Amino acid sequence: MARKLGTRLPLIQGPFGGGMSSTRLAAAVSNAGGLGSFGANHLGAADIAATVKELRGLTSAPFAINLWVPWEGEQALRPTPEEFAASVARLKPWYDELGLPLPRYPDAFSQDYEAQVEAVLALAPPVFSFIFGIPSARALEACRQKGIVTLGTATNVDEGVALDAAGVDLIVASGSEAGGHRASFLRPAEESPATTALVPQLADRVRTPLVASGGIADGRTVATALALGAEGVQVGTAFLACEESVASEAYRRALRQDSARATVLTRVFSGRSARGIKNRFLQEMTPLEQDVPPYPIQNWLTTPLRRAAATQGREDLLSLWAGQNAPLIRHSRAPELVAFLEQDTTRVLARLAGL
Repeated sequence: MARKLGTRLPLIQGPFGGGMSSTRLAAAVSNAGGLGSFGANHLGAADIAATVKELRGLTSAPFAINLWVPWEGEQALRPTPEEFAASVARLKPWYDELGLPLPRYPDAFSQDYEAQVEAVLALAPPVFSFIFGIPSARALEACRQKGIVTLGTATNVDEGVALDAAGVDLIVASGSEAGGHRASFLRPAEESPATTALVPQLADRVRTPLVASGGIADGRTVATALALGAEGVQVGTAFLACEESVASEAYRRALRQDSARATVLTRVFSGRSARGIKNRFLQEMTPLEQDVPPYPIQNWLTTPLRRAAATQGREDLLSLWAGQNAPLIRHSRAPELVAFLEQDTTRVLARLAGL
């Protein structure tokens, strides 16, 4: 896997969508021997170009640009004025609490995915990763022609088989323990098996090399993933807690508190299922979850709230995405975390070899 990626280690930093990625973190991971990733689903083509240029100025090592593949009909979703007003009214108490003006009906609720893909193809980053689906056969073939490594995500066996058939270079097997958005696209997110169940099942069904994701936080979990059939790992939450990320101080603090032991799947922040730490916003909105509009509408509506909450240090109103092994977080800097994962895995594998 590392040879395919051009990295020293078979380690990928999970991409963070919705503006949570930073070029500083991605470059730090790449420079330390892993594959840094930047979630660009919220960016237009021009901003993607600027991001790739910035990353190339920060590292000469490979890095990944990540996009969200839209579900069929998703980009054409347009709520009626009445539906939009009802959704705004549902969130009005939090807009008022944070001192924000109520949002007005936008020209678009998300970026143009096709324009994003064309930007990626034109820029040719070393790795193009994607979640929530599979890019077109034309886009994947263009990646092959340009030497761009493709990295798709599966949360169940059906998705892994589909990615394998599409000819992607690597498959991230994302177990239910993983924090953030569940990248499911062929089966409901709630049906996702755990990493320890998903990886061996996929290893028996696909030829494409697997990257284990979900609950990876130390040498024990890396060694387990390798034993189950993965050729490498993807780590998200532990890197989000590092100072190089753009997570707010309130967010980083939450990741290290006892409350991080209790994570749940929720749609209240974005309209799509995601795993995060329970806080006030999540708990008070959960009874209304069935009324929440789908992604990208709900995501667009809550983005100003989450940004203001981060600025104001309001941990109770943030989307605190976190995996189930957040309590294992010990490091505050990305290079130190990379070094720890390498050294701790070597230690665990040596101990097992001596049994």
